[in-house]
Amino acid sequence: MPTQQLDYFTSLVAEDEHLPLTEAAIAVAQHAYPDLDVQGVLDKLDQLGNKLKARVTPDTSPIQRLQILKHFFYNELGFGPNPNDFYAPENSYLHYVLENRRGIPISLAILMIELGNQIGLKIRGVSFPNHFMMCISLQQGEVIMNPLTGESLSKAQLQEMLDPYLDAKDYRGELSLPLNIFLRASSPREILSRFLRNLKMFTLSTSAGSAYWAFKSA
Repeated sequence: MPTQQLDYFTSLVAEDEHLPLTEAAIAVAQHAYPDLDVQGVLDKLDQLGNKLKARVTPDTSPIQRLQILKHFFYNELGFGPNPNDFYAPENSYLHYVLENRRGIPISLAILMIELGNQIGLKIRGVSFPNHFMMCISLQQGEVIMNPLTGESLSKAQLQEMLDPYLDAKDYRGELSLPLNIFLRASSPREILSRFLRNLKMFTLSTSAGSAYWAFKSA
């Protein structure tokens, strides 16, 4: 990645308190697309946000806002997984995901978090083992949602997804860990770090990206 793009990314991630998750995640793609117009991608997201804002009023409840967002994102826009090439790096590049409507859980979650924020929904990322999740705070309680489909998951479903991870790590018996530990909301930096770890697995084989990945944890 050229120095100018690295300097830009460095400035975005300099402070935890003001880390702009969406902008930083978009900027990650500049290691492969140095001429990417990050502001142009943000503008496209804002255009979608404006369409959503037109559908809500001050009286629209949080659960209604969530239903509106889910219908808009998954049904109207058609966002979802790319089953034919799930591990392609493009599924992590937000400009590509926005254009082609295909992504992995964490890239789709970042878009949902951004759009939800634009209509007053509190959506947080959850770094669940092997599958990134979203947590939505409603008056009725918190909902854990699968970013690939918008499906709300029960504790039983989440535990079933978690069990293979616990078995692989030998976290059983006295070392058994409760489900709630894995449902903690992640900070923007934690989300971005996992985002980069995922992408690193797909792209580190190219020498062009190696300097960027070495830089990512700064």
